[in-house]
Amino acid sequence: QVQLVESGGGLVQPGGSLRLSCAASGSIFRFYVMGWYRQAPGKQRELVARITSGGETKYEDSVKGRFTISRDNAKRNTVYLQMNSLKPEDTAVYYCGADIIDRPWNYWGQGTQVTVSS
Repeated sequence: QVQLVESGGGLVQPGGSLRLSCAASGSIFRFYVMGWYRQAPGKQRELVARITSGGETKYEDSVKGRFTISRDNAKRNTVYLQMNSLKPEDTAVYYCGADIIDRPWNYWGQGTQVTVSS
């Protein structure tokens, strides 16, 4: 059984920073792709950032230049999202996801709340 566990969410003031972490455990040797989606109240879930095992990254336009996704090669199946210059519109539940091939992701964490407010 595969489990993804997120950490690092919380309340931060506009302009502040947070770092999300996601660690996977279970029978998958190495995920091909890992990343983060988010869902704000009343909105659809959207891709925030993703990274492949080869290091290729993709970002949602509104977070480019502010968020950085990375993987820890020493810790298989661990992914981070460094979020800087946070804005109130970044407020959402952030979900870590992953899969072994490039398809709609099958593996998900439980979500972590990020709230940006003064």
